[in-house]
Amino acid sequence: MYYFLSNLSLLDLCFTSSCVPQMLVNFWGPEKTISYIGCTVQLYVFLWLGATECVLLVVMALDRCVAVCHPLKYTTVMHPKLCLQLAIFAWGTGLIQSLIQSPATFQLPFCSHQTVDDIVCEVPALIQVSSADTIYIEIRMFVASIILLVVPLIIILASYGAVAKAVLRIKSTAGQKKAFGTCTSHLLVVSLFYGTVTAVYLQPKSRYAHEQGKFLTLFTLL
Repeated sequence: MYYFLSNLSLLDLCFTSSCVPQMLVNFWGPEKTISYIGCTVQLYVFLWLGATECVLLVVMALDRCVAVCHPLKYTTVMHPKLCLQLAIFAWGTGLIQSLIQSPATFQLPFCSHQTVDDIVCEVPALIQVSSADTIYIEIRMFVASIILLVVPLIIILASYGAVAKAVLRIKSTAGQKKAFGTCTSHLLVVSLFYGTVTAVYLQPKSRYAHEQGKFLTLFTLL
């Protein structure tokens, strides 16, 4: 559990550091600008870390499921080599997603003096300032959202369904509280992360939805 928590802590630290400093400069300074290179780097890192967190939260849910449902087999199933492989898989999946989505986004034509109507450089905001037909990139973004948001969320809910059944079979009240205690913090992170990110990337395309998405992006970063 602590191995994956250390990965999540490092991930969230990098996630915040990749966007918040530039965001604070734009909030406090007279000019609300970011260079093209800076926007490019920010998008690559933002997508990489965001996709990695989606997968890592699934891995942590499965880890909790094994710990609660099969406690005697936990050290045999979740051995250090497997934990390392799962962590590499999470970080690697996020990197692949970024290397696929980011170049496709920056291949869109942009006018020279466009305003990115968002607090960070992310795909929905950059699509809006493109002067070309963006239906293809929007379809790709929707498919990626289904794979990295909806499918992982279903797996997480299924794993916690198994956890709930296992906990209810425990006759001791103290044992039930201990089992639920190991899962509560992870469930809170899942609710906050998936709730905000799903609303940003899967909500209908409208002005109100975009304004709401900016607030939710800020909430996710902070």
